[in-house]
Amino acid sequence: MNHSYDFGQETDNRIVYVRPVATKDLPQDVRKRIGGAETVFAVHSSKGERLALVRDRHLAFALARRNDLAPVSVH
Repeated sequence: MNHSYDFGQETDNRIVYVRPVATKDLPQDVRKRIGGAETVFAVHSSKGERLALVRDRHLAFALARRNDLAPVSVH
């Protein structure tokens, strides 16, 4: 899972939400690209749009901050 992400739509609200996602709940084509991980972390816009899926929480926060966004953890 090494892709470029376009966070350009998030200019009005810089807060994004990071939450764990069970891979079994993802579409089959996405699960194939993830490999054997049981859980990945999603970065969502304030409107609920999924912006990215990454392998761990630390990476999700780093990705958000690298794109000048303010990540918040959601359970």
